[in-house]
Amino acid sequence: MEETRATVGGGHAPAEAPETGPDQLIARFLSGRPQATARAYTADLEDLARFHGTSVADAVRSLLLGPEIARELVLDYAVELRRRGLAPATARRRLATLRSLLASARQLGWIAWELELPTEREVERAAAEMAERERSSYLFPRHPGEADRLDLQHHALREALGRNHLAPVGPLRRVLDVGTGTGQWGFELCWEHPEALVVGLDLVPGRAEHPSGYRHVRGNVLRGLPFQSDTFDFVHQRYLVSGIPLEAWPQVVAELVRVTRPGGWVELVEPAMEFSRMGPAARRFWGLVQDVAISLGLDVAKTVFDSLDRYLREARLEEVTRREFELPVGEWGGRVGSFLASDARAVLTRMSEVLQSRSIITLEEAADLARRSLQEFEEYRTIWSVAIAYGRKPSQGR
Repeated sequence: MEETRATVGGGHAPAEAPETGPDQLIARFLSGRPQATARAYTADLEDLARFHGTSVADAVRSLLLGPEIARELVLDYAVELRRRGLAPATARRRLATLRSLLASARQLGWIAWELELPTEREVERAAAEMAERERSSYLFPRHPGEADRLDLQHHALREALGRNHLAPVGPLRRVLDVGTGTGQWGFELCWEHPEALVVGLDLVPGRAEHPSGYRHVRGNVLRGLPFQSDTFDFVHQRYLVSGIPLEAWPQVVAELVRVTRPGGWVELVEPAMEFSRMGPAARRFWGLVQDVAISLGLDVAKTVFDSLDRYLREARLEEVTRREFELPVGEWGGRVGSFLASDARAVLTRMSEVLQSRSIITLEEAADLARRSLQEFEEYRTIWSVAIAYGRKPSQGR
């Protein structure tokens, strides 16, 4: 291993649908239907698209990526329909619309599989698991400004590295970005590799506007990845230490490796869950945040940070390499520091609300600590350490 420091199983692999596939498929699916039926089917597809935060064509395009992906998407949608309190007959009709649509795609020869709708028991179990995850996993609360914060982190790391990844990948046909967030990393991979299909997986909907080679899939890596083994040339996961329980990390990394093709690469990017060179206010604030993280089963020190390369070796990857970067937090650190200062300001604001809602501290006290922490980032020249580890899956026969 080289180390340096700087200051779902089974089914079919994702495949591109024909260029005009979704629109053409929808048109053929609705053609010849009674007007009332076509109107109902159209409303069903529009509702699916709203749930996924994308266009109808993109929602259908995602369904065509493969049976595992389609079933996962439909299961998540079924859970959403249950949450809304729709009548069971109405929910079943909407799901049946999707099955009929994919049956039309099969008749056209675009796919070779059939969609199996989830059972009531599967929907109940998935709804319970989703509710439990939302109560117990992710440290940062959902917020309209979260997308901007995630983009700040992306731009800071991109500025520091001068590139989007360190793994020495070759030509790329299929790329997976787990925990894609806003999708910005995946969008840039599309621009760098216009011949590649980039799939971004996340719990929440993706952006409606995206490159033509990008597909968003809603899913949770803690439930397993809805992709065939040995599918992707490059699998990338970043900044999930605040969402994956510490004990789940070996299992998650093994799942990333499973969907990587022999000879392909896996890259992990995670920060230390503590800063270097903090002042007293920042130290106290972050100590309270770590107490919350402990209650969620998350890493609160540097365990994941220190173990990224070990996780890859234990998953039997070769050529494992690790690098560490010390990123400045504050205007004193130039463009990177400025990006991360804005990111830190958003984190302090969000976590102030969390601490207040848990009666750990008053909102006024949290706001005062946050204000003083931002000043200390400049005074103490605070550092945020990020580790990057990557490795290659052995070729078959080795």
